[in-house]
Formats: sequence, C-alpha cells, structure tokens
Amino acid sequence: MLLLAPPALVAPPPTVEHVDLARYMGDWHEIARLPNPFQRACAKTTARYILGEDLHFKVINGCLTPAGKYLEAEGRARVVDRATGARIKVSFFWPFYGDYWILALDDAYAWALVGTPDRKYLWVISRTERMDPALLDRILARATELGYDLTRLIRS
Repeated sequence: MLLLAPPALVAPPPTVEHVDLARYMGDWHEIARLPNPFQRACAKTTARYILGEDLHFKVINGCLTPAGKYLEAEGRARVVDRATGARIKVSFFWPFYGDYWILALDDAYAWALVGTPDRKYLWVISRTERMDPALLDRILARATELGYDLTRLIRS
C-alpha cells in the first residue's frame, strides 16, 4: 500500500544557493505561469524590480488585458533569507505578503524559475519577451522535478 504524505508534510522545494540582488533587478517578461487570481485578466505580463536599501526592493508589475488596457500594480518586496537572497516576500496589499522563491536562475540572469513553497504558484520569467522552446522545456522539466503540477500551465 502506497502512503502519500499530506501536503503540510511535503518538504518545500529547494531554492538557488545565491542570488545577487543587484543583478536580479531590472525588467523581466513572463514566459509561463500557473493560473492565479491576481493575473486572471493578464497577458504580456512584465515585472520591474528596483533595489532599495537593506534587501528591500520595489516591484512594478504590468500587463495587458484582453481588451488591450494596460494594468499596473506597485508593490514592495523584502528578502527573508539573507544567506541566499532566494527567499523573498512580496506585498501588493500591505500588510499581506506572499512568498516568492527563486528556484532556478540562469548564470547570466537571463531567466528565472520562481514559485511558492506550497507549489500553488509558479512563473518562468526572462529578460526577453520570447524564449527558445527547448530552453523553456528544460526549465519546465525542472519545475516538474521540484513537484509543481504543470497541467494548468499558461504559456504567455
């Protein structure tokens, strides 16, 4: 008989060993994501990260609606794992913060795989609007290895 651990007992996914926040800052384009309520009407999503002081930074997310209207939301983020810089909390509605963990990161900071430790949310982001399909497949294979269910994946 196979016994599965309840979700609360499943270990969270590992993050990358180190993030140079200064290199991580700047503009990113969403390549793929798992559905979430706060991006329900979004396409062509972008994010801009602007470094502040003491491991805090500004987050500016933008997207186009199906009707062509541009939406923008500004939030703040703070690194909670100072040893790696890979575990971050983000808030668009203070005082509520959500997890933002960097699970995989290109050596040149050209792309990143970001998710939540409960594996409910996931994003593939890139410095460019498009990504080589073979590279995206490798990144998504890593997400699957980390326990993310990609059956509902949205490719941007």
